[in-house]
Amino acid sequence: MPDNRDLVHILAGHAAGLAYEDLTDAAREAAKKSVLDTFGVILAASGMEPAVRGVIEIVQEAGGSPDSTVLGFSGKAPAMMAALANGALAHCLDYDDQTPWGQHCASSIVPAVFAVAERQGGVTGRDLIAAVAAGQDIFARLRRNVGWKKDWNLSTVLAVFAASAAAGRVMGLSARQLSHAMGIASMQSSGIMEMVAGRGSDLRGMYAGFSAKGAVLAALMAEKGITGIDRMFEGRYGFFNSYFGGRYDREAILAGLGAEFQGAGTLYKRWPCVGTAHSHMKAAIDIMAENGLKTGDIARVVLHVGDYHDLMCQPLDERRAPATLADAKFSLPFLVSVAIVRGGMSVTDFSQAGLADPDVLAVGRKISLLADPALDWKLDLPPGRVEIVAADGRICVREGCGVPGNADNPMDWPDLCAKFIECASVCATPVAPERLAHVAELARKLEVLDDATVLIRSFQA
Repeated sequence: MPDNRDLVHILAGHAAGLAYEDLTDAAREAAKKSVLDTFGVILAASGMEPAVRGVIEIVQEAGGSPDSTVLGFSGKAPAMMAALANGALAHCLDYDDQTPWGQHCASSIVPAVFAVAERQGGVTGRDLIAAVAAGQDIFARLRRNVGWKKDWNLSTVLAVFAASAAAGRVMGLSARQLSHAMGIASMQSSGIMEMVAGRGSDLRGMYAGFSAKGAVLAALMAEKGITGIDRMFEGRYGFFNSYFGGRYDREAILAGLGAEFQGAGTLYKRWPCVGTAHSHMKAAIDIMAENGLKTGDIARVVLHVGDYHDLMCQPLDERRAPATLADAKFSLPFLVSVAIVRGGMSVTDFSQAGLADPDVLAVGRKISLLADPALDWKLDLPPGRVEIVAADGRICVREGCGVPGNADNPMDWPDLCAKFIECASVCATPVAPERLAHVAELARKLEVLDDATVLIRSFQA
């Protein structure tokens, strides 16, 4: 018989009842990788993104019960505030993982899950893995099957539900309580794309803090018996009608639920910037390497752009030479220029000195755009195509493929551990190398831990 309940009840039941044993090996590995990867980018952001310091100061000033660890900085805070701090850090460098279709959820899920796990105590590694996997699965199912018009910031609008489901699973909420938590989370579901596409705002980097905090608040309220919204997703005035004009595919959202875990396809970034720029960067790097070009050999660089690529290019002069670190990570001409000059990208490329690098800026001045509607963003991340015209008249064109971290060139555990060590090297509070190696090993065998929070507490052991 068809299940005609609102999707909030079906997805809540899915998360509440999901056991580690139900997961595929790929889903388990993705959840564990996302934990280590998220911890790493949080540590890097603590030392590399000055804008987040204001959030940390607010968290420290708020006081309260020292339930949960604030990574990158010493001390603890109440679970909600720790989730805010760690979530704000988790996306600051745009180095957190993403789905194959774009958008980010681990930067909301992992801070929320560990905040409530530390507050509660006694959460096993297997339960934590199941919680993260449930959140990743719910996020991917929603992400793929709503009629997004690039108006809402899906990473926060959807991730607060995924993170609430994951946090509720850690807390052992019943299916009914968890549906209440997801309904309550609708009050925290927000974020407009102007925050992402516009310039000059620090919010673009720290937005995951709001969804992580909102998820913890929603789960705690549901635990206290506060009720949510019975027809939260599919009601006449529910989420799908209000946010997407009723454009969603219920059948696709539910297809394979409990058997197919869509978070298993999570992608891990090798370069700390917006994922939709990576294929252009790879194309430019390949052209330079394959043709033996030096930066002085370049006459022109033409970026073929679809609709979303163009957002990262306007206005062109400002995107060639961005004024802030947050803007730099979303400025396609600047990112391609860095890739050409450096042959790649590192967290240390994003500093005030990096923004003023004369070699990078010189390449940027040679960049122009060519609109290509075939590269518009539908569901899959659109590829990038780059044309470099050499001073000797050679014309080299390449489409970016084999991007480090993408499905056709994935990052395995050694790659992720290397990224983790790189990120930790710029942490605001130095962590001993042997401690980092211990954390990485714990993450890899998270399922054997009787207390999953040993992982986060090991940074300060």
